[in-house]
Amino acid sequence: MRQQLRSRRAPTFPHGYRYRLDDQDEVNQNYLADEEEEAEEEARVMRVPNLEEEEKEEEQKEEEEGQGQPTGNTWWQKLQLMNEYLWDPEQRMSLARTGLILVIYFFFYASLAAVITVCMYTLFLTISAYMPTFTERVKPAGVMIRPFAHSLNFNFNVSEPDTWQHYVISLNGFLQGYNDSLQEEMNVDCPPGQYFIQDGNEDEDKKACQFKRSFLKNCSGLEDPTFGYSTGQPCILLKMNRIVGFRPELGDPVKVSCKVQRGDENDIRSIHYYPESASFDLRYYPYYGKLTHVNYTSPLVAMHFTDVVKNQAVPVQCQLKGKGIINDVINDHFVGRVIFTLNIET
Repeated sequence: MRQQLRSRRAPTFPHGYRYRLDDQDEVNQNYLADEEEEAEEEARVMRVPNLEEEEKEEEQKEEEEGQGQPTGNTWWQKLQLMNEYLWDPEQRMSLARTGLILVIYFFFYASLAAVITVCMYTLFLTISAYMPTFTERVKPAGVMIRPFAHSLNFNFNVSEPDTWQHYVISLNGFLQGYNDSLQEEMNVDCPPGQYFIQDGNEDEDKKACQFKRSFLKNCSGLEDPTFGYSTGQPCILLKMNRIVGFRPELGDPVKVSCKVQRGDENDIRSIHYYPESASFDLRYYPYYGKLTHVNYTSPLVAMHFTDVVKNQAVPVQCQLKGKGIINDVINDHFVGRVIFTLNIET
């Protein structure tokens, strides 16, 4: 290429050849232009290999970096950001906060926890684990019945044991804790007709009075294992819910009374109660709570429906009767009373 460029240089003239000055200037300009073009061509030829080498070096660097971490916006980059957030060594910050702020936060929340702890400790000092502190808003006594019946509907056919056997099983299971032998072993025989008040520290264990299964007589399951369901004369047990410190007012025991809720009163012609007084004797009160009155057994009243109209649903309401007893709350059918249905088929 240099030979081609040199061949384009100004020609030599013979000695004594005369020419015009303007032609000589044109030749000189062409000669300078050729020299400049030759220099640019040489620089271009030298630059091309250097550019190729730089590109190869950049590609090698990218490959080395790509082998050290996954490419693109991946979990690796998120992890790096998280590490920087937790601890930034350049600015010496943690969670985007300086050490002074973290110390302030620590003492603030420590003080807040200490205040709450002191408040809770003071509150527990004023509360007894054995007796409720505030009893003025305790609801009146509620009641429950056994055996368990879905929707409180006792539906069975006397001639089909499968329809009433589950009632018998429920009563037997419920009365296991009232067995005479167990009551004689665990509890004491208290005189009837008076409160069983026990003095001493509130954390001392209290004794409980016996309530034997035999007190229920024909509804005890001892004489009739079917509790009357096999003859169409079912037994239903009623008990009051426990209330710590409760005592029937004026020393009169709370009694139970059952009748037809609505309809013909002659649908129930005969009911026998056990114990015969149809009441909860005073000796089972007051109740001192489950922590100290460990062996306490709630007294029961059994209703033996010996003569009820058959083959139709009879709504029955059993109420508690006594001074201070509330049994007419419209919104709660279990405060001082219970309503259920008897449907005995033959």
